[in-house]
Amino acid sequence: MKRAAVITRVVKPALYLAATLPFAWLLFALLTGRVMGDQVKFMQHVTGDTVLSCLMLTLAVTPLRRLTGWSELIKIRRLIGLTAFWYACLHLTTYLVFDQSLSMSEIVKDIMKHPWVLVGFTAFLCLVPLAITSTTGWVRRLGGKRWQRLHRLVYVAATAGVLHYWWLVKKDVTLPLTYGAVLLLLLGSRVWFATERRVRRGSVPREAEAKPAA
Repeated sequence: MKRAAVITRVVKPALYLAATLPFAWLLFALLTGRVMGDQVKFMQHVTGDTVLSCLMLTLAVTPLRRLTGWSELIKIRRLIGLTAFWYACLHLTTYLVFDQSLSMSEIVKDIMKHPWVLVGFTAFLCLVPLAITSTTGWVRRLGGKRWQRLHRLVYVAATAGVLHYWWLVKKDVTLPLTYGAVLLLLLGSRVWFATERRVRRGSVPREAEAKPAA
């Protein structure tokens, strides 16, 4: 089976199924009374962890593509990114509806009192233009270079998301630090690949100059 067929017939269906699992678990746990503590915090943790996991997977696509040579992996990045966005919408909804009862005054007070709320809003706002412009039509409208520059907001969103989580957690910071370590590794790999590409581009003219004229 060719790589493109593997992506279309195997990887994408598996990702579609995986994208529904956190939501299915959320509903199952709530409806069967398996949540022993604060239900709102449970919903926020499940949706928030899913957002960060999807963002890490999105950032991992390019390094994996370059390491494996599977250029077809780029086809799954949009699906993972949109999954992150929809769970971010759920995460925000649980905060606005169940935590703050849609009270603008309470939301403003919470932002003023807890800076991590503002950081979380920043992460969400970064994801909005990325979701809107994720289609090939928007790539054509913006042009490849401008589209790529805009989608670098994913770095800001992921960083703000990790900071939001770390700042929010009071005691056990194991998960936020794990996400932070993965994020640093992924960003470091992108810097390494970019540096390697510049070195290769710079070496080509020098090699051409070194060749004697025929």
